[in-house]
Amino acid sequence: MITTESINVIREQVRAWRIKGETVAFVPTMGNLHLGHITLVKEARSRADHVIASIFVNPMQFGQNEDLDAYPKTLIDDQQALIAAGAELLFTPTPAIIYPKGMDVQTFVEVPLISDQLCGESRPGHFRGVATIVCKLFNIVQPDIAVFGQKDFQQLLVIKTMVEDLSMPIEIVGVETIREASGLAMSSRNGYLTSAQKQQAAVLKQTLDKMANELCSGKQINEVIKAAQQVIASAGFRNDYLDIRHAKSFNKALSSDNELVILVAAYMGDTRLIDNLVVRLN
Repeated sequence: MITTESINVIREQVRAWRIKGETVAFVPTMGNLHLGHITLVKEARSRADHVIASIFVNPMQFGQNEDLDAYPKTLIDDQQALIAAGAELLFTPTPAIIYPKGMDVQTFVEVPLISDQLCGESRPGHFRGVATIVCKLFNIVQPDIAVFGQKDFQQLLVIKTMVEDLSMPIEIVGVETIREASGLAMSSRNGYLTSAQKQQAAVLKQTLDKMANELCSGKQINEVIKAAQQVIASAGFRNDYLDIRHAKSFNKALSSDNELVILVAAYMGDTRLIDNLVVRLN
């Protein structure tokens, strides 16, 4: 696997593959890889002739008092994991390469409406940073396919909307959330939790499952949310949000909707965890 900071190296290699009529899949990450990321790479490998991954901890998507400086960097381990999963090219740019003029004067991409809700409301500017870096990486790599995890459901919807609105010729593939044995969604931020907190945090998925069952049995949406908020708070979490939305439009869920997504963000200590569950009603 080639590891490079150079945009030109990426473009030259992609051009060489294109000349041969070969396809390219792309998996953007922020590093500190776990099984969830590796699953994305393997999915990409199954869908294209070549796989490119990137590792870039994007400062534009971090707000004030967030964990940018503390975000774990494990490049050597990440490289070995990517090689084993079938990646052939790893792009590891610096902020100076991505934002050579500085972020204050950087052109940005913003997806309206979706970006202002839930995680977007809790983390102002977050999805502007996500859309901008993903758009920029897409322009650098120019993949046929890009693969993302469904754990970040709102992020995935932002990216799909951006690609559709800007007529990008890229297929966006979402991959089901990979979980620890307890049910906790795999995340780089799980490394901030103690063993006891990890077990405690498993309540998130248990609560989502219970909410899904209640929705399927016909219980009212507001009642389902209210009861679940109490369960999460009793488990030691500090609630950020818990909501049920239409899985495609992202509008507030109505009793007549059949395709729903339950979304939660909550703090265990200082660590913010997110999860979601798609529910299809008959």
